[in-house]
Amino acid sequence: MYTSITRFLTVRLRLKVNEEKSEVSRPWLRKFLGFTFFHMYGQSKIKIHAKTIERFKQRIRELTDRNCGKSLEQVIKELNGYLRGWWNYFRLAEARHKLKALKTWIIRRLRCLVWKQWKNPRTKVRNLEKLGIDHEHAMTCGNARKKYWRMSRVKWVAYAMPGQYFINKGLYLPGN
Repeated sequence: MYTSITRFLTVRLRLKVNEEKSEVSRPWLRKFLGFTFFHMYGQSKIKIHAKTIERFKQRIRELTDRNCGKSLEQVIKELNGYLRGWWNYFRLAEARHKLKALKTWIIRRLRCLVWKQWKNPRTKVRNLEKLGIDHEHAMTCGNARKKYWRMSRVKWVAYAMPGQYFINKGLYLPGN
């Protein structure tokens, strides 16, 4: 099968076939331009390939690096450009549930970044109180010994900085 297709492409269409990248297999087993295919209710659909999602997450990790020394506004500006381009490319795919999980993960990354930028417990308590958390819970969170990623999921930190907090700061989230 592979040889006859290759012969047709090279002889008849005069195209060059890359032997390393070419393979004949089922569509749902292959990755094509970041997409893969699957069957749902008797129809073929497009979804984003798992490796593409991992590359996306790695790029977001680079853009939201806690040690980069950039302000939240700068990080959001860089993130917006990447998110817009990525989403416009992959918007044809069936990815509603995956996209929702990625949005919450991005918001948690930003919460983690802000938590580290606040540095001192006193600053954390003061800023949590400014964002509407009562003094007792702000003291509990601000003086906690948990690291940044774990604190970004704590209930009171999440209440203080929900997704809308970052959207108001200018964050573009796909699908909003």
